[in-house]
Amino acid sequence: MHQPPGIFLRFFRWFCRPDLRTYIEGDLVELYNEHREKKGKRIADWRFAFDVLLLLRPSMIKSFRGLQPVNNPAMIKSYFTIGWRNLLRNKGYSIINIGGLAIGMAVAILIGLWVYDEISYDKNFNNYTRIARVMQNQTFDGQVETWGSQAMQLGPELRSSYSNYFDHVVIATFPGDHKLTFNNKTITMNGSFAEPAIADMLTLDMVEGTRKSLNGINGALLSRSAAHALFGNDDPINKMIRVDHDFDATVTGIYEDLPGNCSFAGCNVMLSWQIIGPGLEQRTGWGNSWFQCLVQLRENVNLSVASEGIRDAKMKRVLVEDDDARFKPALFLHPMNRWRLYSEFENGVYAGGKIQYIRMLVLIGAFVLLLACINFMNLSTARSEQRAKEVGIRKSIGSQRIQLVSQFFSESLLVALLASIFSLMIVQLALPWFNEVSGKSLSILWSSSWFWFSCVGFAAVTGLISGTYPALFLSSFQPVKVLKGTFKAGRNAFLPRKVLVVVQFTVSVTLIVCTVIILKQIKFAQNRPIGYSINGVVSVPIRDAVVMKHYDVLRDELLKTGMVEEVAASESAITATFTTNSGFNWHGKDPNRTEEFVTTGVTHEFGKTIGWKMKAGRDFSRDIASDSSAFIINEAAAKYLGINDVLGETMIWGTNGEWKIIGVVEDMVTQSPYNSVEPMIFFLESNRIAWIQFNRVNMKLNPDANAAEALAKIAPIFKKYDPETAVEYMFADQEFGMKFDEERRIGNLAMVSTVLAIFISCLGLFGLASFVASQRTKEIGIRKILGASIPQLWQLLSKDFVVLVIISCVISVPFSFYFMRDWLTQYDYRIDISWQVYAVAWLGCMMVTLLTISFQSLRTALQNPVGALRSE
Repeated sequence: MHQPPGIFLRFFRWFCRPDLRTYIEGDLVELYNEHREKKGKRIADWRFAFDVLLLLRPSMIKSFRGLQPVNNPAMIKSYFTIGWRNLLRNKGYSIINIGGLAIGMAVAILIGLWVYDEISYDKNFNNYTRIARVMQNQTFDGQVETWGSQAMQLGPELRSSYSNYFDHVVIATFPGDHKLTFNNKTITMNGSFAEPAIADMLTLDMVEGTRKSLNGINGALLSRSAAHALFGNDDPINKMIRVDHDFDATVTGIYEDLPGNCSFAGCNVMLSWQIIGPGLEQRTGWGNSWFQCLVQLRENVNLSVASEGIRDAKMKRVLVEDDDARFKPALFLHPMNRWRLYSEFENGVYAGGKIQYIRMLVLIGAFVLLLACINFMNLSTARSEQRAKEVGIRKSIGSQRIQLVSQFFSESLLVALLASIFSLMIVQLALPWFNEVSGKSLSILWSSSWFWFSCVGFAAVTGLISGTYPALFLSSFQPVKVLKGTFKAGRNAFLPRKVLVVVQFTVSVTLIVCTVIILKQIKFAQNRPIGYSINGVVSVPIRDAVVMKHYDVLRDELLKTGMVEEVAASESAITATFTTNSGFNWHGKDPNRTEEFVTTGVTHEFGKTIGWKMKAGRDFSRDIASDSSAFIINEAAAKYLGINDVLGETMIWGTNGEWKIIGVVEDMVTQSPYNSVEPMIFFLESNRIAWIQFNRVNMKLNPDANAAEALAKIAPIFKKYDPETAVEYMFADQEFGMKFDEERRIGNLAMVSTVLAIFISCLGLFGLASFVASQRTKEIGIRKILGASIPQLWQLLSKDFVVLVIISCVISVPFSFYFMRDWLTQYDYRIDISWQVYAVAWLGCMMVTLLTISFQSLRTALQNPVGALRSE
């Protein structure tokens, strides 16, 4: 007679009353054989399972132990009472279990708060799901590049020709610092000039005035903090303020400060677009992308449909007005709900963004919590023999298995509950440090019912996960064998624990490898040759154009202080160039080639100030008047031109005339330190470049001078020409270091999580080693009497754990290699994953493991054997 699959027999034996087992099993065997004869074994297995479910009539269901109610509330209370007594009776194991779970849960909660802050970005706006930014793809040499800046004319074009898609279309400047002056008081606030619909689009929470108050020709909306900083407790409405010493504006409304987790955080002033509109004649071409364009979709408009609908809105115009059509501009909508997490594009399509960090940290948090749960499983099952008699006696007096399972689940839930309380304490203590590392202002949501519901659910799920295996394992003991004293765990009983230990250390070693690679990648980029010197270079942002009108006098006065070696002005920060231009032509250029160069306007001494390295030709010179029509290019640009000797070559820059190449400098890292250097062009201020604006004065400090003393002498000189603006100092090395902030934060978080993962794993290993040592105390005593040495005993007690860790190290290789190879592909300038990384991780893990188990092993080996054998 064929037997039904073992899994089904075990299922019914587990649930059914003893007096019904024979009857039910007999029927099932007959049913299974019938299916097998008709359908064959493979189909019979599935049909058999389906038919079993149909056979479970209400009368039969009552016979299943799993569906019988637990006796009464008093029984449930007794479960927790027994669990509490067991915790007090075994304080060492309780501390390890509760402590490990508390640390794991604390890590998970901290990462959960961080993730919640990230995924809730911009959700404070009522129209969050309908707001989008208009982006554009353009093709350069077969590669599609994506950016968010647009021409000023795009706003009117979308409002007139595509009004069926949008409720609002807004053209605005990108946020930047603006000086606000009232009477004799001047403050600097971040903000932008925008069309009036911006207030309705962002659903600003108005304190005074209305959202429509930006419609005025010179209206200005201030945040509550900006209004208080400028006016104190006075009423600011209808007060006239001076903006950037160039424009007058009237305060027409006050809005609540925007939260920190939104794309407009820190935007404290919104100024009417009409204030600057008349002065933008030089930026009116469709090829001049200087502004951002925001749209709000109509209620029932699909974003994909609207995005496809406006695709050629710019292409149609540039075909008529200029030759930018060769770049094939294609517009699309980037929804607000993807701004934060999906901000990176590669060849015109989404390539990720911060979402990769969220996925990484979520995995780390889950793994750390899993390690803590594994500790509980291991220690609970390791102590199985101590609880075997308890299980046997309870079963012999009529306890059903479901009641035993309930008891063990109750104990795990009690541990998880206690651990969750301690985890909240740990989180509260760790939050200041965590906020500093993550660059956020997170806090525990004590007043949120959702938070408490999540915590209770989180503790319950953790308790169920950690308690499932111990509950099923401990409740499976056969009372006859236990009470006869013939119960032995057997070799197979140790296999699950060994597997769990391997899982623990595989995760730990993988985290170590990943953390080492992240830190090595950051170090690799930091040590990358950048082509210039950032040591001792400091720059001052120019907030008032009057400073540059006196630039030559300012420069002379700075040099006379003796604190400054050289001075130069530039269009952008040394470490952050952002302006790109096309429309260049040169001898031998392929007419079908589309080009793009990073362009930066500088003054004559820029190269000397930053210490760039000339590879060919010469630097700019004040003694050569023709240098006003000269270019200095970097090595990437020289290679891009495809000319063997570029010196003396002439380039034509659209309507800006001819420019001669006089020098080539070493490639300078002025953008992302992880990516390839873009082709760059440097040029001097010229009447032909009307739109150039110098907004930085860069200084090379005297290395023999004290920095604080130097800055103290520099400040009055700048105040002389701009007395109303506080002098800000930007050190080039600090600005360059900020490029690594994101990766450094993730690296620090990963490193701390890894340390905690190793600590939790070693905590569980210590508990297991302690238990194993206590079980083998008499064996060790006998071996010592027979002449075993301390090293031999240490080896005996340690070798099993060392083997498991070695297996974990081997298993971790493919996982860590796969994850980190994928992570590194986002960087052009990256390290190779070498064997040394694994050697360091393995060696570190092995040392920590040996230290953990050696303490207990040596302690047991050094005990007097007389004490262990006295009872014999």
